[in-house]
Amino acid sequence: MLQDPYGRRFHYLRLSVTDVCNFRCDYCLPDGYEGDGPSGFLSVPEIERLVRGFAAEGTRKLRITGGEPSLRKDLGAILSRCRAIDGIEKLAITTNGHRLARHLPMWRDAGVDQINISIDSLDARVFHRITGHDQLHQILQAIEQALAMGFKIKVNAVLMRGVTEQGMTDWLGWLKQTPVTLRLIELMETGDHGRFFNQYHTSGEPLLLDLLSRGWTRQDRTLDAGPAIELSHPEYAGQMGFILPYSKDFCTTCNRLRVSATGDLHLCLFAEQGLSLRDYLQQDDTTELRHALRRLLQDKGAKHWLDEGKTGATRHLAMIGG
Repeated sequence: MLQDPYGRRFHYLRLSVTDVCNFRCDYCLPDGYEGDGPSGFLSVPEIERLVRGFAAEGTRKLRITGGEPSLRKDLGAILSRCRAIDGIEKLAITTNGHRLARHLPMWRDAGVDQINISIDSLDARVFHRITGHDQLHQILQAIEQALAMGFKIKVNAVLMRGVTEQGMTDWLGWLKQTPVTLRLIELMETGDHGRFFNQYHTSGEPLLLDLLSRGWTRQDRTLDAGPAIELSHPEYAGQMGFILPYSKDFCTTCNRLRVSATGDLHLCLFAEQGLSLRDYLQQDDTTELRHALRRLLQDKGAKHWLDEGKTGATRHLAMIGG
């Protein structure tokens, strides 16, 4: 099992397969994808070797992210080959929902268990303004289809001052009937978006405390869970989750590592630099890769430094999938 100097053990890998995205979300790529990152994304064989190495070191949950992963034409091969790796027990994918209904059959056949979909508002006009796309109705329809097919669905919404609070009535009304988990994620500062952060950042703790006062209760955290505080209520089909990176001791339960689409290991979302693994992915034997992972993990810090305004090398979240 991969373990850092602070005793944290890592069961969960978030693997970006592209930094390309076709949405223009205000808090990430407001001007759209500009192709300013390095080219040469990991090939399918490189991805398979990478995941085999992680799985041999105890990784049990794999999340495929982007950018927008569905833009890779070989995504089906990536998913199916990763799902077939011994030790990978849960395969998830994060998507903006673009043409979601079209992708569902392939994702089911490839063995995807869970889909996370980014929806920052249930108001179609606000959704359009944030993303640059008028697709909310189609995405919501596709979520119903995905639920009927047996997928576990989580919806990610970035908390933004003056936006999320006004939409809480809509969210709660939707969760009354819809068995999904809505996760409200505090807006995080990135290198390109300091001004946007200062304008829209708001703490999620008041909303969390309000729900707790209204009969919502905390759920036990599973071994491979991400950092969310999850809540349930007996009168609601869906659940709520909160990801609060500015809260005290947020990093103490860290159990996930990130690899970029070009093969760089990021020990933290806001690390100063990625650590290239690509040379270790040129041979089927993963022994050297596994040794490198154990060694590199000893440099993982105790926490991020977002509270001091230090965003590391992360210019925008599309770089390594958030």
